[in-house]
Amino acid sequence: MKSLPPNVAAYKRTDIFTKDTTPKGLLAQHRTLEGVWGKIVVLEGHLTYVIDDNDGETLELSPAQFGVVEPQVIHHVSPQNGVKFYVEFYK
Repeated sequence: MKSLPPNVAAYKRTDIFTKDTTPKGLLAQHRTLEGVWGKIVVLEGHLTYVIDDNDGETLELSPAQFGVVEPQVIHHVSPQNGVKFYVEFYK
């Protein structure tokens, strides 16, 4: 699993999302801006995080395993029933 670089700091956080409240933009392929990292934090349940680049890596996130979004890497999420999660942004 990738990790956040030591020289970045959190600057913004989303609301807490469930399967029913996840914005459509997160379900479709999207990317962060240049220099912006993301940390997907699951509070309850499970969330599938798909990195849609050449490697096509799929990760199952849970309260024990957060996801790291690298700058400008195309990705999307697939929330499972019972999930609660948020995304924190770093630069």
